[in-house]
Amino acid sequence: MDNISFDHFKKVDVRCGTVLRAEPFPEARTPAIKMWIDFGPEIGERKTSAQITAHYDPEALIGKQVLAVVNFPSRQIGPFMSEVLVLGLPDETGAIVLISPDRPVPQGGRMH
Repeated sequence: MDNISFDHFKKVDVRCGTVLRAEPFPEARTPAIKMWIDFGPEIGERKTSAQITAHYDPEALIGKQVLAVVNFPSRQIGPFMSEVLVLGLPDETGAIVLISPDRPVPQGGRMH
């Protein structure tokens, strides 16, 4: 494992946001869900897609707080432009579990 400096770490902007809208993404090569996430007044609403269908239904994601990298360049995924990268960890089968704060936090709060 390569070490990085704290200054390099600070360049990755990880923020908390709340899922406002979520819907299936049938056009994706691998089953995915499209999400629109509110990161508060500084960043606003951003959209993304994630391969999280093993553990999540779109309706259950509404109102969920999630962590995402907000300063990666946008990326075209099929017909959808992904603007942030939501963060998750693989379970024992490799299916992704989203990372969320264990208590409510303000929209757009930056990870320290």
